[in-house]
Amino acid sequence: MPLREKYSDAVGIPVGLSAEYIVLKNPKLPGCELVIVWKINVNEEGAVIPVFDLLNKIPEQALPFDKMKILQNTSIGFRNLLQVYGIEGSIEKLVRVFCLTEE
Repeated sequence: MPLREKYSDAVGIPVGLSAEYIVLKNPKLPGCELVIVWKINVNEEGAVIPVFDLLNKIPEQALPFDKMKILQNTSIGFRNLLQVYGIEGSIEKLVRVFCLTEE
């Protein structure tokens, strides 16, 4: 089952299926979003090189609470997740940690 269907409240593709990004939201954290951006590069030899990045959108008034500077390292952490879990596994891990709340 695609992530968008599995986690419909948390995963959004704002501009349709041809989008180059998806947005992850937690309904209990209004104004906080994670945006996963991708592009596909093809070099002169024909090698395909996917590039993924994670951007965060956090309200400015929340920034002083980030004492451990976690927000500054979200992109690096996401690239590490990609190496361990692959693309879909990494996105699902982010959804579970950032977007889903315990009942």
